[in-house]
Amino acid sequence: MADVTPELMFEVWKSVQARLTQVDGKLDELKQEMQASRTAQNGIRQEITSVFEEISGVHKTLIRHEDRLDRIERRLELHDAPSI
Repeated sequence: MADVTPELMFEVWKSVQARLTQVDGKLDELKQEMQASRTAQNGIRQEITSVFEEISGVHKTLIRHEDRLDRIERRLELHDAPSI
């Protein structure tokens, strides 16, 4: 077996340090990608909330119109003829 010299250990440690630097870089990239994904997800969540609010507004308007139409029909005494 080869003798383990300080120079050999130094070379091994340099190699390990270089690999750890690469891992740190990749980890930073992943963190940035996760943050971007979270930001995009929050944007989508806000868009969905806006759509639901818009639908809710349309629904309220339809209910108001339906109630108004019912009052008009009652006032004019319009009734659907019973189907035979």
